[in-house]
Amino acid sequence: MQYDPIKGSLGSFFNRSAGLRIFFYRLLDLLLLRAWHIHRELRQIAPQYPFDAQVLDAGSGFGQYSHYMHRLRRQWNILGLDLKQEQVDDCNQFFSGLGIKNVSFETADLTIIDFTDRFQLVLCVDVMEHIEPDRLVFGNFHKAMQQGGTLLISTPSDQGGSDVHEHHEDVEGARGFIDEHVRDGYGMEELREKLLDAGFSKVDVRYQYGLPGRISWKLSMKYPIIMLNTSRLFFVLLPFYYLLVFPFCLLLNAADVRIKHSTGTGLIARAVK
Repeated sequence: MQYDPIKGSLGSFFNRSAGLRIFFYRLLDLLLLRAWHIHRELRQIAPQYPFDAQVLDAGSGFGQYSHYMHRLRRQWNILGLDLKQEQVDDCNQFFSGLGIKNVSFETADLTIIDFTDRFQLVLCVDVMEHIEPDRLVFGNFHKAMQQGGTLLISTPSDQGGSDVHEHHEDVEGARGFIDEHVRDGYGMEELREKLLDAGFSKVDVRYQYGLPGRISWKLSMKYPIIMLNTSRLFFVLLPFYYLLVFPFCLLLNAADVRIKHSTGTGLIARAVK
């Protein structure tokens, strides 16, 4: 089971117009628990930096977090980096079509970026689990940031964040959620140590996706993806499925961001240079 074909199909549908794409962004903001956690952190961080701050979206993907940050602070200068040229071209076309001139995207490999003292905020969402030389990338982030800048990371934890402990599932189905990852997930202390070793002076790492979040993720993401990989006919049934589970997922997401978790399948880290 793969995420990319499903993401590609959904992206093609919602890319038919700017309005549909913005609607899709708003759906992701509500549905994806990681977005709830990231948005809360960004709202806390934003007042610390100037109105025209330099921001890096490291692994920008479909551009939803760049779009949220632009809504949060219209004057921020945001650069999104992604390995996939088609994603970069698509995002540049979309943001340019909206007349947004201070958000742009470039193709780049985070292991070889060479910025120096440029960014006041670096955002990296669900990227580091895909990169083997993570210490190198953390060092690149540190070099790219201005003194006092903040790095914000969301990534799976080693408490089942890549769904590797779901032994009651069929092996092929469970494996599909981790076959794009180079590690099962980070330990809390492991991630803190690596960020400190990269030169960050203050590092806070916390669990996300506690019990409410795990239930929400299965209902809102895992089970629909399984169904869609089984047959694309489930695209027809998907709206009806979400009509049933969506309100419950919203309540679970709201609970997850308000609870301090002793364990969880995700980590969120804030590191200051």
